Amino acid sequence: MNVLYRLTATETKLFFREPTAVFFVLAFPSLLLVILGFVPPFREPNPDIGGLRVIDLYAPIVITMAVGLLSLNMLPQLFAAYREKGILRRMATTPVRPSALLGAQLAMAVTLSVGSALLILAVARLGFDVALPDNLAVYLLMYVLCLLAMLTLGLLIGSLAPTAKGAAAIGSILFFPVVFFAGLWLPREQMPEVLRRISDFTPLGAGVQSLQDATAGHWPQLLHVAVMLGWTIVAGALAARYFRWE
Repeated sequence: MNVLYRLTATETKLFFREPTAVFFVLAFPSLLLVILGFVPPFREPNPDIGGLRVIDLYAPIVITMAVGLLSLNMLPQLFAAYREKGILRRMATTPVRPSALLGAQLAMAVTLSVGSALLILAVARLGFDVALPDNLAVYLLMYVLCLLAMLTLGLLIGSLAPTAKGAAAIGSILFFPVVFFAGLWLPREQMPEVLRRISDFTPLGAGVQSLQDATAGHWPQLLHVAVMLGWTIVAGALAARYFRWE
């Protein structure tokens, strides 16, 4: 545990030395929500989505987008850069085990993601009067499941990609379709049935719907819980299996 704590603290300090990464992980999602909130029709009740406002739908979408940015763009590139620069090779000569390194990366990413989500919720509530979750415990649980599913996917990319550029390319290729099915361009409620069904089987699509259900005070659908657990188990097992120090 001492090794895990030290690794996590070190990785977090290194992260905050990169202004670009700090901006896109912590500030950009909240800024995007502010921009969307300034669109007048998005602040008006829409009968096509049950009387909700579009900005109400975008709060969980932006939260999951922030998870995607961290998991698919920042984490794999950082991990692959360590391998490319020989940092992982040097760590392999120490008592540090792969599980400790993976755990430290996950702990850092979880901390940053929670901070980003809290900031988004604060902006949504204070700036646009978006309702806070009625079922907070379920909301937190679904957020954690969505986060774990995406982080393990990011670790899988980082475990396989030989270079930072390769990890960035793979992460970017995956990021855009994943956030599309999360509803960033078109909320799930306004998607055609075929697109919404595909979205149900993506980690962010399942995550968004689960967060929306918890916000309304409902329990999430078992399908969406199973999808997030499935992505976590499969991607996590593959990341641990194919992890390479160099």
